[in-house]
Amino acid sequence: MSDPSGRLLRLLSLLQATPTWTGTQLADRLGVTTRTIRNDIARLRDLGYPVEATPGVAGGYRMGPGAQMPPLLLDDDEAVAVAVGLGSAASHGVAGIEETSLRALVKLEQVLPNRLRRRVQAVQSQVEQIGWGSARDLVDADILAIVSQACRDREQIRFDYADRKGAHTARLVEPHRLVAGNRRWYLAAWDARREDWRTFRLDRADRVRLAGVRFAPREPPTGNAAEYVRESIRSMDYRYHAAVVLHAPAAKVRELVPPGAVEEVSDRACRIRMEADNLEWLAMRVAMIGEDFEIESPPELREAMARIGARITRATAAR
Repeated sequence: MSDPSGRLLRLLSLLQATPTWTGTQLADRLGVTTRTIRNDIARLRDLGYPVEATPGVAGGYRMGPGAQMPPLLLDDDEAVAVAVGLGSAASHGVAGIEETSLRALVKLEQVLPNRLRRRVQAVQSQVEQIGWGSARDLVDADILAIVSQACRDREQIRFDYADRKGAHTARLVEPHRLVAGNRRWYLAAWDARREDWRTFRLDRADRVRLAGVRFAPREPPTGNAAEYVRESIRSMDYRYHAAVVLHAPAAKVRELVPPGAVEEVSDRACRIRMEADNLEWLAMRVAMIGEDFEIESPPELREAMARIGARITRATAAR
């Protein structure tokens, strides 16, 4: 590549796409000598790009963190993916991110070529967002940033926490991993004061701050943060615990309910176990599976089913 300006842009794109390159690899990709690569790296540094170099056999070049974010070079598919992601960011349960995403999207669309702008607009015009839950379920973006940083840097955090019954406690934890699901954000962490693993809903956390103490990483009991959070949610002390036999194969039902909730009874029947604080939610959840069923427990679930059925019958009765 003989054009210096085009070569610099291509070099910048390569450095942003892959964490580390050797000088020889970059020279081969650009069709120049390693000396030219060294000169081009120097030019990028003069322009303010924080390109770091590591000497030695295993050394190479990589883009380091800078005081200001340099321009990103995206190919067509990457630009469309970023634009669509910004457009759908409002559905991820983070407070205040809607306006920020919109500002970033406007900036990106201003520099997109017409062909890509049309692709982005085509996707966005055919997608509508559904807002689930209430405003109190949203997570503050600053809290999410602090917890993410603490997980990455293995640093303890402190916060005030309100449990599902409204009781408030002060927590000091070693954050392991963030888990997102059902428009909620969960934190799998080792509770330093209780000396045990815990799952926290971040929308219930307040006054989150770094504790300034590093820790050695631990592995959650299941070995996987997402699985641990899933098991923690299932083992919560819900008010109602239901057991229902469905007249359908277990393999079919497992596609419709949370993992671990199904046990096989026969080739054509299975049992599901579900928990909730609201009986009518349980009743509707079972009915929505779309298979014939028999309620084993609790008796109150039958009454909830009857109430819902009566309402539906009244609503659909001929007049």
